[in-house]
Amino acid sequence: MIRTITAVVLALALLSGCATAPPSPVRPPVAQIEQFAFSGRIAVRQGDVRHNARVDWRHETGRDEILLTTPFGQGVAELTRDATGARLVLADQRRFAADDWSALSQQVFGFALPLGTSARWLLGDIAVTEGWRVTIVERESAAADALPTVIELERDDIAVRLKIDEWIEVQ
Repeated sequence: MIRTITAVVLALALLSGCATAPPSPVRPPVAQIEQFAFSGRIAVRQGDVRHNARVDWRHETGRDEILLTTPFGQGVAELTRDATGARLVLADQRRFAADDWSALSQQVFGFALPLGTSARWLLGDIAVTEGWRVTIVERESAAADALPTVIELERDDIAVRLKIDEWIEVQ
């Protein structure tokens, strides 16, 4: 009797252990990903000037939201893009708006960032990058469909390094 009870308890423990591990979600092939989000860090260098920030980026079809914060979590800037245009709100509440990412970055920084094609190069498709050299330095694994985890962009005297700490599934 004790052996039977012990066997049943062990079987239930094994079964419950198997039941608690949820299956890993299957991600579609990179070419089919239309929505994504990630958290990471960005470093920008232009000549001797350097900036570092945390970045949280959410991309959906027709809309992007980017939040830049200091390493300690204080908000620095919020960028949004949708069918009505691109907008930037800085921590001091200064606001900038333009028809698209390129015009907004040209207005604010004096040069166009390759954000118009960002939905593709962030996922590793670097064929179209608006005149920037984009290099995928690291990927999440050696698998053919692995997402980038370190991306570098360069143009003239500007260098940007994006370290993606976590890809987040968007429903």
